[in-house]
Amino acid sequence: MLETIKEIILDFQESELEDSVPRRLELRRVARKATVIIGARRAGKSTFMLQVARRLVDEGVSRQNLVHVNFFDDRLYPLRQAGCAPVLEAVWQLYPEKKDREKMYFFFDEIQAVPGWEAFVERLLRTEKCEVFLTGSSAHLLSRELATAMRGRALSWELFPYSFREFLQAVGVPVPANLTTKARLAIWQAFEQYWESGGFPEVTGLPRGVRVRIHQEYLLAMLFRDIVERHDSSHPRAVTQLAHRLADNVGSLYSINKLTAQLKDAGHRIPKTAVAQILEWFEDAYFLFSVRLYDASWARSNVNPKKIYCVDHAMARSIGSGVLLNDGHLLENLVFLGLRRRAQEVFYYRCASGREVDFLVVLPDRRRLLVQVCRTLAEPATRRRELAALADAMGEMDLPEAVLVTRDEEETVALDGRTVRVVAAWRFLLELEADAP
Repeated sequence: MLETIKEIILDFQESELEDSVPRRLELRRVARKATVIIGARRAGKSTFMLQVARRLVDEGVSRQNLVHVNFFDDRLYPLRQAGCAPVLEAVWQLYPEKKDREKMYFFFDEIQAVPGWEAFVERLLRTEKCEVFLTGSSAHLLSRELATAMRGRALSWELFPYSFREFLQAVGVPVPANLTTKARLAIWQAFEQYWESGGFPEVTGLPRGVRVRIHQEYLLAMLFRDIVERHDSSHPRAVTQLAHRLADNVGSLYSINKLTAQLKDAGHRIPKTAVAQILEWFEDAYFLFSVRLYDASWARSNVNPKKIYCVDHAMARSIGSGVLLNDGHLLENLVFLGLRRRAQEVFYYRCASGREVDFLVVLPDRRRLLVQVCRTLAEPATRRRELAALADAMGEMDLPEAVLVTRDEEETVALDGRTVRVVAAWRFLLELEADAP
């Protein structure tokens, strides 16, 4: 076994670290804490970890100081019985002169495949001169579980599918500081591609039929590996039906009572507590996200209906029935993802008048941002409704400005001394990421 592990370590050290699309995630490494990359399946976590390794090499770290192990390698299957300790033994047999003298960088992929990995990583951090980077199937490496398993020795960082800026880099479209007519046209055309394919790296540039099948395979993996099998759910059919129902209703309000009633009407004997648990599992697996009403009282916020969004707008289209989904809902989902990449908590806002604004978010610089989403303002009644909601919300929140995101319309609207910027979705996403890492 030791010789096999040595071979795997040396193979990585001799391999070329290929170029890939740089992800806009800035890690802040902390001494004696493992760096954990969490997120949806196939979002690019393993590739991002290799980007971190390449960055270390560019900074002058020797390749011999980088140890990369993918525990899903079939050659390492015996470790599922023996545990992770042989990995460290193999390293010191290869490089005994480095022990306690040089910092080693351990990159462990799919480490959850080996029982007892938590104690092994904790021992590494406590006894060795090293840094540790971890990825794995998202639901097996959740920050709240790490807090218990790692006893505070880990910091987790979220990685989502490609943002629009990352997608532009993937398809080779530059974003100059000053957007010329030609540059805007290229970006707009790329946005149309992004609108169709979404952000999962593997599907970029693929035909629609292939893309849909891949999205559906992703869903099956999330539902059965990250949820049904892992949690030993006694309601697998209800899990699947609930996933499809919610994907069909992105951007819409839901309540546990209503979902439970719908499942019972479909023949599932499932209590409300189980439905609430499944929704938590969806969020844990980075498949679906719930957005609460903004309220100073957490209790009031939590008992009100919530809105649901998918980790990728194109995936929602691929797995939905197509009956209830429309471009307005998908555009709202797209905007949610842009906001969620920037802020841990995104809310919707209900005015005293009863009108609603799709999103209220506190950005990292502490700015509060009101965002309404509407596919088009061409209909006068729609225009009045959307602007009236923003006017009410800006007044109640005492904010001078709000944003109304459309598919491609742009203008500036003055409302009683306040301003609403009507912005095309592609521009809004670029602006949102402009000051991000």
